[in-house]
Amino acid sequence: MDRAAPRFTTLGCRLNAYETEAMKELAARAGLDDAVIVNTCAVTSEAVRKARQEIRRLRRDNPRARIVVTGCAAQTEPETFAAMDEVDLVLGNAEKMRPETWARLAAPDFIGETERVMVDDIMSVRETAGHLIDGFGTRSRAYVQVQNGCDHRCTFCIIPFGRGNSRSVPAGVVVDQIARLVERGYNEVVLTGVDLTSWGADLPGAPRLGDLVVRILRLVPGLARLRISSIDSIEADPALMRAIAGEPRLMPHLHLSLQAGDDLILKRMKRRHSRVDAIRFCREARALRPDMTFGADIIAGFPTETEAMFANSLALVEECGLTWLHVFPYSPRPGTPAARMPQVDGAAIRDRAARLRAAGDAAVARHLAAQVGRSHRVLMESPRMGRTEQFAEVDLASDRPEGQIVTVSVTGQADGRLQAE
Repeated sequence: MDRAAPRFTTLGCRLNAYETEAMKELAARAGLDDAVIVNTCAVTSEAVRKARQEIRRLRRDNPRARIVVTGCAAQTEPETFAAMDEVDLVLGNAEKMRPETWARLAAPDFIGETERVMVDDIMSVRETAGHLIDGFGTRSRAYVQVQNGCDHRCTFCIIPFGRGNSRSVPAGVVVDQIARLVERGYNEVVLTGVDLTSWGADLPGAPRLGDLVVRILRLVPGLARLRISSIDSIEADPALMRAIAGEPRLMPHLHLSLQAGDDLILKRMKRRHSRVDAIRFCREARALRPDMTFGADIIAGFPTETEAMFANSLALVEECGLTWLHVFPYSPRPGTPAARMPQVDGAAIRDRAARLRAAGDAAVARHLAAQVGRSHRVLMESPRMGRTEQFAEVDLASDRPEGQIVTVSVTGQADGRLQAE
């Protein structure tokens, strides 16, 4: 009787999705079958709750399969998942990326003979990511992980304890992989990491993210578009700013890890920028690149946040000219300093999150309305949907070649998307 191929479920961030693709390759190479692998997220308490809920559902749907739980929540709370009857094995973030782990998992009697938890000290991991894969993403856009881990200790964040300390992929390795992706027909590459602007600090000579961007664009001339994912604006280096100003192949869209717009809250978060720093960066970047758009992560209801403090975060949407908001209602993560601070009432947190989302929706609507009547170069993700250089979705009236960059005229907007011909 044929055994089922392993099934993977991914929760959380783009980096988790990237690593799931790498695990699929490792599992296939090892010949693993009849297993369900859940790659979890730990960014909020709600993310952990959803992981537990998903595991229970997967057990109901797969009563005979081995269930392996990995990812950030497995790394930070292994005992939580080991205590679940539905779980056969808990696998740490370092262990999940090692070929030998999957070779052992593929052995028919491995689960029954081993301990149920394989989670080592993530802070002891020093090697750079060795699981570069070609072509994760759509047929038009590929994601390349160039950094993992984080050396900062924001008071609300559990992620360093799930990902370990910052470590970088050497520039030469990154350039070689991007060159392969371009040869395979990809027109856009996105650089990803946990703390992307810390790239290079652990490499010889301590290069900066801007140096990597410039090197990629110089050595891979066939790359049509390069994007960088979420950055810490206070760490934007001079080379990166020069690239923003002078490299048209670097896309005019930056997602910023802002988190709040009130100085006292930023201090209690242990962030390294002030409100003025955030506003100044956005003005400088837009002066260098007038078509620049910004996304941002903002937390609603951080401990001790008053209504006046929240108003400063809300005002940041307009003062920084933010367009694409990721709003996180604060939830305490056990073991973090913020969890021991005076908490904001849950109803107030939900109300503030709703107001932030409404401000974000209004910002998107303004951005889209301003594009009507303009021409845009759009990377097609499907025959009738693509994205502008600023990452706005565009619906087209007729089919276009998937993966190609086409010039379109914007005729209108609807449901958060541009309409074009």
